[in-house]
Amino acid sequence: MFCLLKKIICLAGLFFLFSFSVFAQENQDKVSSGIAISVSVVDSEVQNGDIISSTQQGYVLSKVAYDPTVYGVVSKNPAVSFETGELPNSYPVISLGKIYVRVSAANGKIKEGDLLTTSEIAGVGQKALEDGFTIGSALGDFDSDDKTSVGTILVNFKPQYSVAISGRGRGINLIKNVKWAAASPFLSPLTSLRYILAVVLTASAFVLGFWYYGRFAKTGIESLGRNPQAAKTISVGILFNIVMTTVIIGAGLFLAYLILVL
Repeated sequence: MFCLLKKIICLAGLFFLFSFSVFAQENQDKVSSGIAISVSVVDSEVQNGDIISSTQQGYVLSKVAYDPTVYGVVSKNPAVSFETGELPNSYPVISLGKIYVRVSAANGKIKEGDLLTTSEIAGVGQKALEDGFTIGSALGDFDSDDKTSVGTILVNFKPQYSVAISGRGRGINLIKNVKWAAASPFLSPLTSLRYILAVVLTASAFVLGFWYYGRFAKTGIESLGRNPQAAKTISVGILFNIVMTTVIIGAGLFLAYLILVL
């Protein structure tokens, strides 16, 4: 039994070696960490450090800001590379790790630690200024005053949906943020849980608020019909119920906001 298992393992190893070509780079300048896998890119002009997205049309250069379909970055000098046979217009692409990425100063100078996102320049990243889909954090500076200039910096590439990037970005467009988050294939379990809790809390606040208002408003109107002389007191009670309903809904929205940004 042991000999049979040993033969199966050997055959599996041989199959792996013949199915894939593995290349390991020696220590050189600008070597990206992580494992690169060859993919066929639709675009013809692809450069080292370009950001690649996975679409229904295939792998393409990312061409929109805060792109939720980012797949990886072209790295012609990765630490380890896997090639799966002959693919037309294929390039080694790394999906996670420290990678040299092409960036621009379209959203301002990039400092170490800044969150980055995609841009409208094909394959090029930029500084993230709003909540949305990011590609990772800068591990170096891109200090250029020319917003059209493009360079290459090392990036801790980790695509995910990010919130509370800046005060200006918080809550700018809730529908757009939810759309980006839903389209993101890289949401972590914790991030997903936060969104679920925020949605449940918001819905509960509205249901509780309108239930509270409906219950006491109905009682107030009935009391007003039975006792018109107490109209002022009853009107004050109804107004108080409206204020309490607003407070309940507002508290729910505020707690949901805290869940998303903290």
